[in-house]
Amino acid sequence: MTYAAADLVQSVDWVALAPPTVVTVAALVLLVADLFVDERRKPLLGWGAVLATVLAGLSLLPLVGERRSTFCLVGDPGSCSYTADTFTLTVQLLVLGAALITALLSLTLVRDAKLPAGEYWFLLLASTAGAVLLPAARDLATLVIALEVASLPVFALLALRAGDRRGSEAALKFFLSSVAATAVTLMGVSLLYAATGSLHLNRVATGLEEVDPQLETLAAAGVVLTLVGFAFKTAVVPFHFWVPDTYVGAPVPVAAFLSVVGKAVGFVGLILVTLLAFPGHADTWAPAVAVLAALTMSVGNLAAMRQRAETRHSAVRLLAWSSVGQAGYLIVPLAAAGYMSGEEPLRVVGASLSYALMYAAVNLGAFAVATHVARSAPANRLTDYRGLYARNPPAALALGFFLLCLAGLPPGVIGLFAKVAVFGAAVDAGLGWLAVVMALNVVLGLVYYLRWTALLFQPAADPAADPAAGPEADPATRPASASGVRARTTTPLRGPTALAVALTACVAVVLSGLPQLALRFASTTLF
Repeated sequence: MTYAAADLVQSVDWVALAPPTVVTVAALVLLVADLFVDERRKPLLGWGAVLATVLAGLSLLPLVGERRSTFCLVGDPGSCSYTADTFTLTVQLLVLGAALITALLSLTLVRDAKLPAGEYWFLLLASTAGAVLLPAARDLATLVIALEVASLPVFALLALRAGDRRGSEAALKFFLSSVAATAVTLMGVSLLYAATGSLHLNRVATGLEEVDPQLETLAAAGVVLTLVGFAFKTAVVPFHFWVPDTYVGAPVPVAAFLSVVGKAVGFVGLILVTLLAFPGHADTWAPAVAVLAALTMSVGNLAAMRQRAETRHSAVRLLAWSSVGQAGYLIVPLAAAGYMSGEEPLRVVGASLSYALMYAAVNLGAFAVATHVARSAPANRLTDYRGLYARNPPAALALGFFLLCLAGLPPGVIGLFAKVAVFGAAVDAGLGWLAVVMALNVVLGLVYYLRWTALLFQPAADPAADPAAGPEADPATRPASASGVRARTTTPLRGPTALAVALTACVAVVLSGLPQLALRFASTTLF
């Protein structure tokens, strides 16, 4: 199966392409504008990035309820490189929402850390553009390009702070793991092209069903290597080793972006290649994904349980391990889809999408509060959250609600419903053992989420008694309490950070009150 000259791409649907186009153009405009804007007006670039994400989100409205494709082959109109459907729009909304929250959190970071504004906003929007493009990709070349466009700018974002050794180390670890993932993915894609003669997902699926017996081993190797590459990006165990140190070394807003958008691109890539390109090889990848899901949620939750205030662990490191555990829940319906037939796989994977929407909102909210706390406690240890309610009730209540959502406890019922949808997908597929593993891991998650929540309402400790509290806990810089003891202080929750916390809290509250807004994807054919 080869491409003829007449099979070249044809007409361009700019309405379908509007979301990634708006973000890309805005990134270039802000980079050029930085050359002509004086220092006093640099903050306007940040608000320009915020506006760009909003406009890109609005460009999704004309596409709601439609299925539009572009860059299609002349000889085969069903083989297109870009398709805007329900799945695409939902993931694009998730990515743009995450980029909006990250931009709001970054406004203060860029100002206080004196980061180069033009470069920062260009890199953030460039990564967002790749992430927005990826769910619409329907050929392996576009998929890999979108994945790299989403990943490459993050290397620079991690290392943009001059003289930051931990940031440079985080960037190096992320770079090396990403390069390895890309190399493996490209090897897999090249083997698939050799076996099927095509890069379009639908043609790859057909080619794998009709592959020459002499090329069956080659095709199977291509399937495995491609899946391993995307597993790296999703931080699935055992390809998760880069996550904790990378998150801790990154600026907190960048860690928030990685935890949602970075995970989303790998997760979406896995969905596209397994369900659209490799459905005939489900007996190969479904058992593997099921085992990886069990390992990922178990390793992530067990490691998160080890992060304790008594040992002065980082709150961001706990969120990093939590995100690894949550990745395990995300891919459970994907494993279940491999054991189903007909249109059931396309519906059951909607449970993953429902869970991703919940996770994105509440995880970004938790990182938003962590960003706020980091302003007065740069070390961002769990001990810095002890007594947060007494110092800053809105921040403590918001963080407590986000943690309860992640744990799946009332009033954060959207977390409970999302977990039930994922659990039901495993049961419906006959994966009873995986459902049991998931239930045990939910209990493990309760331990560290509730332990952190309780910490928020405990009496504040004397920072002078904490030898590892760092210069931010110097008693000379702390106001005295009525008893004469110097108390840890927290700046008021205001400005763009307050807006980010409020937006994520509103989304979490609405989803908890109207869970059907997210859970409807669990019973919808997405493609």
